Amino acid sequence: MNESGFYSIFNQDYDIEQEPRLVDREMRSDDSFEGTLRPKSFEHFYGQQKIKENLQIFIKAAKSRNEALDHVLLYGPPGLGKTTLAGIIAQNMDSNIRITSGPAIERQGDLVALLTNLQEHDVLFIDEIHRLNYQVEEILYPAMEDYIVDIIIGKGPSARSIRLDLPHFTLIGATTRAGLLSAPLRDRFGMVHRLELYEPEEIAQIVKHNAELLNVEIDTQGLTMLSTRCRGTPRIAIRLLRRMRDFAQVKGQGLIDSDIVEVGLKALEIDAQGLDNTDRNLLSVMAKSFRGGPVGLDTLAAMTGEDPKTIEDVCEPYLMQLGFIAKTPRGRILMEQGWRHLNLTPPTDIFSTNAAENMTDKNNNECKTESKIEKNLNGTEATEYTQLGFDQLNLDIDKGNTINDA
Repeated sequence: MNESGFYSIFNQDYDIEQEPRLVDREMRSDDSFEGTLRPKSFEHFYGQQKIKENLQIFIKAAKSRNEALDHVLLYGPPGLGKTTLAGIIAQNMDSNIRITSGPAIERQGDLVALLTNLQEHDVLFIDEIHRLNYQVEEILYPAMEDYIVDIIIGKGPSARSIRLDLPHFTLIGATTRAGLLSAPLRDRFGMVHRLELYEPEEIAQIVKHNAELLNVEIDTQGLTMLSTRCRGTPRIAIRLLRRMRDFAQVKGQGLIDSDIVEVGLKALEIDAQGLDNTDRNLLSVMAKSFRGGPVGLDTLAAMTGEDPKTIEDVCEPYLMQLGFIAKTPRGRILMEQGWRHLNLTPPTDIFSTNAAENMTDKNNNECKTESKIEKNLNGTEATEYTQLGFDQLNLDIDKGNTINDA
């Protein structure tokens, strides 16, 4: 092997696949079993009470008028039941549902093929709709409003536009990042619903119902413990229930009780707040290496070995919801609740120091704003004086011309 070939082997960039987290809200390959546990009616869809009540009213009204349901946008964190809710809507409308995702629709022709194959009152569900290509998205505008689609046939001078009529259908879009949706697309949805995190009581109902479907027994104490460790997310709750079933069969008598849940969650390194080893490592680095911060995102990523995007999108939101960390202009800081969770005593001057730094940043920003306003005012005055000078000059010229004429 020549020297260039030798070095080319070791200079390649390899993507290191991170170990999947049990408390990750994103869909994983081992969650395919979750589809068999999805509820088929509003009766077994626990939680999101206000959304359910409104949807039932809208569905009943649409069916009484023999019309298609208006387009629906569902958004919120992953794992809260957006896909499940879309299936329930189609079931209650007595319609078929076609399921696809934004990244899967690469060309305009792919979307036109989906739309033209729909039947009257069918439901088209597009997951991760914010990732639709912009050119593909434009096809949806007339399709959602007027139920028509325009396609171009041919090229050059012989090209012509053909308008196709579409059946009256319902588009249900699901996204975890509603802010990335373009305003024209977002405004064409007649119903926009945000799914909130579930309360422990609602999670307990979901876990109990799924335990019955899995033919596994769980007592009240085990149900209570499990429902408080899943970050308010049904997907994580079902994932933990399946793992606890394994522990109950191997280390117990098949019953998921408090002892089995305690043993199982300890083996999986999930604590009482639902934090795993990755979360605790993040808090520990901030406390022990940076005295609680402030510390930047890239520094945290280098110290913990995690990807910055993973820290920002996966770890930090839940830690901020618990009040363990906070974001400041100088970086992330560890709050008092975070120190208490680690059983560590925060330095006595840390909170006063952070408060003083935040006040300094605020004062600096105010000074910059004031100086900018003053600069703008000075510029305005200079413009006025300049304009006055030109007016006076024109007046003097007019006077000079009058004297010369006399």
